[in-house]
Amino acid sequence: MRKYHFLIAVCIVLLDRISKLAVQKRILLHDSISVIPNFFRITHVENRGAAFGLFADSPSEWKIAVLVLFSLVALVIVSALLWKNSHAMTTTGIGLALILGGAIGNLWDRLFSGHVVDFLLFYIGQYQWPAFNVADSAIVVGAGLLVFEILFTKTPAEHKVSGH
Repeated sequence: MRKYHFLIAVCIVLLDRISKLAVQKRILLHDSISVIPNFFRITHVENRGAAFGLFADSPSEWKIAVLVLFSLVALVIVSALLWKNSHAMTTTGIGLALILGGAIGNLWDRLFSGHVVDFLLFYIGQYQWPAFNVADSAIVVGAGLLVFEILFTKTPAEHKVSGH
């Protein structure tokens, strides 16, 4: 099953790279295309901070190095967890594979250009969610699957206690 989990991660990386390259090629920086008026547009922004632009305005010369280091540590942890828990196709394995693919996608941007390309922008009137990308989406969905697994799935010990 490991190969399928890592295939999911590779697909996320490829989808993320292709979508970011298409946006960079077809949309000028800070320009956008309306997809659903007053709700969704594809835009081209560069995020020099962490998720959702956190620390983007920080003048620290160490910011990129710290973000890259944090990403590398997260990659090692997620990879180890995925390797350990990839004996069957589970919600945990899929969640970890999505997180792995998303983390690699954003790390790629940081390493090779010093920023992450974001382009999905949802908004209602003057209220908007920070722009994000495919890698961010995979990380959030993966984390959501892990939370779901923790909150709503019985452990093997609970199955034995309940007799099922």
